[in-house]
Amino acid sequence: MEGGEEMKHLKLAIELVPKTSWYNNLRNKMSSDNWNFIRERTYDSYGNKCGICDAKNTRLECHEIWEYDDENHIQTLKGFIALCQMCHHVKHIGLAGILADEGKLDYDAVIEHFIRVNGCDKKDFLNHREKAYEIWEKRSKYNWTIDLGQFRNLI
Repeated sequence: MEGGEEMKHLKLAIELVPKTSWYNNLRNKMSSDNWNFIRERTYDSYGNKCGICDAKNTRLECHEIWEYDDENHIQTLKGFIALCQMCHHVKHIGLAGILADEGKLDYDAVIEHFIRVNGCDKKDFLNHREKAYEIWEKRSKYNWTIDLGQFRNLI
């Protein structure tokens, strides 16, 4: 997997979904009752705290974990993780930038969260973000086959 080595050492890494796969997620393919079941089960499995930074007593969001086969252009759903809003904004840093431009989010706070969780500095963040966007640009050139894996029977 391209870029995987650099991201493995980070507790919180940026994950940019290829542009050609935007809105191609399980949540959009299933009933809201089924999604709510997955969401609640995911929150329970993480003890109702963020699966990355351990934040408690905060609104959680259910994040899909994807694996990318860059040779065959197959995007496979591997599972779910409960995330606090700040960790989720880091995962989807592109959307975070859009929300910040609209005055709906403090982008510097998102960067500070990344730095705090990973125990790094702003230069590390900027380097990681640049590499994440390089991977995103390469992946966005292709149409991906979406493999819902063990979750395909839920739609």
